[in-house]
Amino acid sequence: MNKKDILKKAYAMPLTSPSYSKGPYKFVNREYLIITYKTDLDALKKVVPEPLLVKEPLVKYEFIRMPDSSGFGEYTESGQVIPISYKGKKGGYVHSMYLDNEAPISAGREIWGFPKKLAYPSLKLEKDTLIGTLDYGSIRVATATMGFKYKELDKTPILKSMKEPQFLIKIIPDVNGKLKICQLVQYHTTNIKIKGAWTGPASIELHPHSLAPVADLPVLEVVSAIHFISDLTLDYGKVVCDYLK
Repeated sequence: MNKKDILKKAYAMPLTSPSYSKGPYKFVNREYLIITYKTDLDALKKVVPEPLLVKEPLVKYEFIRMPDSSGFGEYTESGQVIPISYKGKKGGYVHSMYLDNEAPISAGREIWGFPKKLAYPSLKLEKDTLIGTLDYGSIRVATATMGFKYKELDKTPILKSMKEPQFLIKIIPDVNGKLKICQLVQYHTTNIKIKGAWTGPASIELHPHSLAPVADLPVLEVVSAIHFISDLTLDYGKVVCDYLK
């Protein structure tokens, strides 16, 4: 295989059998349970990178079930998104993500820099309760519950929130172990269609874990809970800050 052949074929690791397909990445019937809670403001400021700003001590804890995603198949995801502002506009900083499928882990980390780790999240309906759980290995680190479809919600505010820019840090080391890439990346989701949205009584419990430290942003008070189903496209991102320059 010569240089021309390599460059023609290469788009992801491994060269001869990439871990994921090429985009765009489209999601159908993507199901969310999002619990927004108050936490310690100082703890938030320790994990949110500049130039992003934190104004409120809020965290969105998400459980997302993907039954139909192009190239990735079926998987479930769980993690924390922190509401922030960037240049005066609202957005979200993706702080942690745990999921159960190699393809979206590899793609998410390599392309955008999503902070994805292998774990065992779930989102399911049990009788009258929607239940989200996250296990890291055999240890339970998060449990969320919400009364199923207690009240239907207006889809407009959810759609507006989904259109806000999201941010994350992409980190890739060089072959000598030193830092090669350290960037603040911005991305959007597009072609969003909210198919249904609901709220209800909710709770969330986080447990300490050395390698899945979701409890480092402790739950002080549940603010709101939403459950919704949507279609969307995950677009490619752009670098808004290069920390090495």
